[in-house]
Amino acid sequence: MSAQPANPNVPPDHVTIEIDGVEMFAPKGSMVIQAADKAGIPIPRFCYHDKLSIAANCRMCLVDAEMGGRPSPKPLPACATPVADGMKVFTRNEKALKSQRNVMEFLLVNHPLDCPICDQGGECELQDLSMGYGRSVSRFVERKRVVPDEDMGPLVATEMTRCIQCTRCVRFTAEIAGTYELGGMSRGENLQIGTYDGKPLTTELSGNVIDVCPVGALTNKVFQFKARPWELTARESLGYHDALGSNLYLHVRRGDVLRAVPRDNDDVNECWLSDRDRYSHQGLYAADRATAPMLKVDGQWREAGWDEALARAVAILRENGADNLGMLVHPATSNEEGELLARLAEALGTGNLDHRISQSDLTDAAVAEAFAMPVAALEEADLVVIVGSHLRHELPLVHQRVRKAWRKGARVVVVNPVDFDFAFDIADKRIVPPSAIAAALDDAGLAQALGEAKHAAIIVGALAENSLHAAAIRKAAAGLAANSGARLCRIPQGANALGLADAGVLPSSRDAKSMLAEPRAAYVIYGIEPGLDFASAGNAMKALSAAQVVAFSQFACQSTLAVADVILPIGALPEIDATLTNLEGRRQVTQAGGKLPGEARAGWRVLRALGGALQAPGFEFTDLAGLRSGMVARNVAPVAGLAPYLSNEGLEVVASTGIYRSDAVVRRAPALQAHPLNGGPSARLNPADASALGLDDGAMGKFTATAGTATLPVSVDARVTPGTVLIEAGHGATAPLGHGRVNAGRA
Repeated sequence: MSAQPANPNVPPDHVTIEIDGVEMFAPKGSMVIQAADKAGIPIPRFCYHDKLSIAANCRMCLVDAEMGGRPSPKPLPACATPVADGMKVFTRNEKALKSQRNVMEFLLVNHPLDCPICDQGGECELQDLSMGYGRSVSRFVERKRVVPDEDMGPLVATEMTRCIQCTRCVRFTAEIAGTYELGGMSRGENLQIGTYDGKPLTTELSGNVIDVCPVGALTNKVFQFKARPWELTARESLGYHDALGSNLYLHVRRGDVLRAVPRDNDDVNECWLSDRDRYSHQGLYAADRATAPMLKVDGQWREAGWDEALARAVAILRENGADNLGMLVHPATSNEEGELLARLAEALGTGNLDHRISQSDLTDAAVAEAFAMPVAALEEADLVVIVGSHLRHELPLVHQRVRKAWRKGARVVVVNPVDFDFAFDIADKRIVPPSAIAAALDDAGLAQALGEAKHAAIIVGALAENSLHAAAIRKAAAGLAANSGARLCRIPQGANALGLADAGVLPSSRDAKSMLAEPRAAYVIYGIEPGLDFASAGNAMKALSAAQVVAFSQFACQSTLAVADVILPIGALPEIDATLTNLEGRRQVTQAGGKLPGEARAGWRVLRALGGALQAPGFEFTDLAGLRSGMVARNVAPVAGLAPYLSNEGLEVVASTGIYRSDAVVRRAPALQAHPLNGGPSARLNPADASALGLDDGAMGKFTATAGTATLPVSVDARVTPGTVLIEAGHGATAPLGHGRVNAGRA
């Protein structure tokens, strides 16, 4: 809040205070440090963080204060001192400065002098403040204490001797992540921060302890010793592994992305970042990255020039236009690329264009829809119903918003096929097979609870949207929302599913499932890893293998090499200028960060060259600005999809995509693959089902679906509803099972 003129009318629930001679208003109950921050008056601090509770344990923010002309007998911590009407605060007088310098001296008593080798050097709050408040010579001559380090896993590096016990990390894991993994052990000068049990951090938000740590005690293990901060260039970018579109900066050195850090946006991701968005950049530099155009000649692959590769692609498309061609697009593709793909499909006369590649039931012609409420408003809800979603893994920071609502008193109800872990208490749960979710939503008690709530939200996730019963679930959820006044929030299945729907990347003839069930003579696959990204990888690989395939791809992976005839290497989102539309309809811009590898090109450039070679209309622009100026929203009403085959035999498959198996880039990030949340391919069965099948915990089971067979280790888990089998999708071993039913037995 800016400084106010003298003697104005005081707003309701505010008081008048003066800080360093500047008179201002401050809300009743707020703290001095908050008023100072709004007025732009700096007060040093270490333990205070505006998104965490107040601890007041570092005392660096000591200030002098006066009430009614009477000075405070001792300095006060600005972070824990409430404002009062008529209060005068002094942050820079002799008493305040002496107190702050004394605190700094105590903080440095045991701190190691390893700034030249500390990975936090150059962006360390202690280093910065010690320049202003520290002494040039230490009076402490005794031996400094040493604290043993803990291995907190593959993402966070520790040097706990540097810790100043500010407890920001402790409060983050307790309040924001909700996992309570860090704490203080011992007392006094023996106080240590750690996990106590020595196990790795398991929260999906663990990297945020690096950001809140004001010293070099917790640092980025992936980035460690790679570069100094002054060598890096920051580029504005976006998270593209879920539909939230978290705002972030890519830190780049000589074209290489070395780390990602959050970019503050209270409306989207606040100041936090999920580990998936923070560490996925490692996957950009995988060994199988597509770096040059490739052609398959007589069954053998060879590199080619762009002219030759484009000529081959043009020949395939000219020979197989109209209904003979299918175009399949990854749902994280940018708006600009989606626009050109829609233009290309129109020029080739095909209505077979779709981005909904993970969905099994589109008989209701469903498309992605924006949330009926802003993401930030979720934390004000008093009742949240989560339907068919492992929300903590699907949208970690939306899960954190629901946790904030719960901490304010909201009730959370879950309708799921598995009793998943959440970082909040569940008021009521209905754990039922996917085929029974729609019926569970018709429950009168649920409708009544929603109707009585003032601000209710229904969140529908991937396990509902991608199931064979998705149309019925969507209808039931929409009816429940309409009858109760709750806000319906269907999670788009893909980082830019909403933007691609607006761009018209939708079928007027055959949807993705139909294109693969009734194979076309040729396909364009865009940004897809065909062996893992489709709802039914078995059917997809079979259809693609029998056709001519032009693959626009970031990776020359085994499944792409198996089905494609030409591979055109394109840039991933961190390497291109683009726009994405997030789950609330917010159109967000990202800048190119990393350099394109080898001969790879931005996807829009490759599409422009291809469209030009085909002499297609709409490809006359010369730059990105020209492309964007011609973009318009297309109101495409997609055709209804094929009715799924519903069988009553066997176990229903609950295919929950692994948190670190969601897309090709994440699957190639070594640190994320080493994380304990990356469960691996397995089949989880309810104890009753396991017993009936004669399968023990740890045994190998054979699971047979219509599209293929998988042999998986069995885990007996009472959280899985009877009659179902839970698999982690995104693995080659589980890909043949799809979303249908399986027959199970011993391998």
